[in-house]
Amino acid sequence: MREVIFLNMNYHYTHHKTFQLESGLVLPNLEISYHTYGKLNENKNNVIWVSHALTANSDVFDWWSGLFGDKDLFNSEEYFIVCANNLGSCYGTTGPLSTNPKTDKPWFSDFPEITIRDMANVLQILKQHLGITKIHTLIGGSQGGQIAQEWVLEYPEITDHLILIATNAEHSPWGIAFNESQRLAIKADSTYFSNTVNGGQNGLLAARSIALLSYRNYHTYNITQKNSDKNQFKNQLASSYQRYQGEKLTKRFNAYSYMRLLEAMDSHNISRKKVGNIETVLTQIRIPTMVIGVKSDILFPIQEQQFLADYIPAAMYYEIDSVYGHDGFLIETEQLTQHIKHFLQSKK
Repeated sequence: MREVIFLNMNYHYTHHKTFQLESGLVLPNLEISYHTYGKLNENKNNVIWVSHALTANSDVFDWWSGLFGDKDLFNSEEYFIVCANNLGSCYGTTGPLSTNPKTDKPWFSDFPEITIRDMANVLQILKQHLGITKIHTLIGGSQGGQIAQEWVLEYPEITDHLILIATNAEHSPWGIAFNESQRLAIKADSTYFSNTVNGGQNGLLAARSIALLSYRNYHTYNITQKNSDKNQFKNQLASSYQRYQGEKLTKRFNAYSYMRLLEAMDSHNISRKKVGNIETVLTQIRIPTMVIGVKSDILFPIQEQQFLADYIPAAMYYEIDSVYGHDGFLIETEQLTQHIKHFLQSKK
């Protein structure tokens, strides 16, 4: 295979083979959109692989700056950093906006249901395409952490270190309830059933407002969205903030992708179709693992990360102090940097 020098670039790979989903359904081919930063060193042991969360994209330097960037812990001078768009998303990897070869039109709501395990298998295909033999550190937060777990369980030798942040081994009834509320909001928008590019956008706006309540918490809103004028009784700050965040997502995301990604999250259970319960399956992760929880997270509460750390044999557990709830894993990059430095140095 010819030598490839990877720079800070967005790439697109077409996998000209069928891809079987966990459901048994088959995608006729697979498109994978991904970013790389830096280049492989001579020993090919400097790969940092990021598995991204629900509505993020493969440009990790954009949405996780402070942890990933030219002057940050994970930088393009020292590391070869890879982040791929998740299966089902709307940023270039195969998903509801891709063309259904049977109709020559986008799939929209007809796109097959996918699982977290399907997403992990897509990453394995890309890893093989890139000729990466071993990842130095695989890191994922939230849904990205779910994907990372499935990946190392399916392919135990892929990475030397695993970092799981604000995630769980099985999606909780609480999380599923939030996701179903969002799906109900999207389907309450009748345009969702039109199967057009902008179908369900108003519903997506409402869904994002629901999601934001789970990403933050009571204390967050009291600090950041409380009116300063005691006489104000209209146009409340918290109301305008919810609308703004909903509108912001509709400008960059798609309702059909959002539906499939929420369903995939609900499917997450690392013990599905495996021998033993979740505790038993977690003991199969034998690599050095760092588990990080956010103290104020109500969507993925710290009990879920403590559970991971209790049953992964070589796990170290850390916590982040933050008023921002689940979103703390994206915001508190200074704390993340210090914890991750400590973990990686302890494994040298």
